Amino acid sequence: MFKKILVPVDLAEVDIASPALAKATQMANLWGAELRIINIQSLMPATFMDYVPAGFDEEQRGQAEKTLAEIAQSVGAKGGVSTVVRVGGVYPEILAEADAWGADLIVIGSHRPAMSTYLIGSNAKTVVRHARCSVLVVRQ
Repeated sequence: MFKKILVPVDLAEVDIASPALAKATQMANLWGAELRIINIQSLMPATFMDYVPAGFDEEQRGQAEKTLAEIAQSVGAKGGVSTVVRVGGVYPEILAEADAWGADLIVIGSHRPAMSTYLIGSNAKTVVRHARCSVLVVRQ
């Protein structure tokens, strides 16, 4: 049914992404789909640049790529697993990667809604609203 499944993973909260990754792997194995794991690195505000060491962004990206590679190796999807690290806003980068890669499903983890997410909004909510493909939200 689905051929390309995108799974966003926040490396600071892997426990939220773990159920989504498990569900996406199950679906990928069922349909022989490709799986892509994505992590979004936030842009460092210019005002902080004087306080971080040179090469900080590259080091963070390298660490994220290494961690994603370890996660991908542990997944074992039959259709293949790839990883990508993007830099920018979380939901715009997820949506951009889904469009660029041609994903037909995004499987995203989410925590239980709280008052703060109703007032401020959540990345999962925005992905659901604006994605051009199907989105499955997996709760903890």
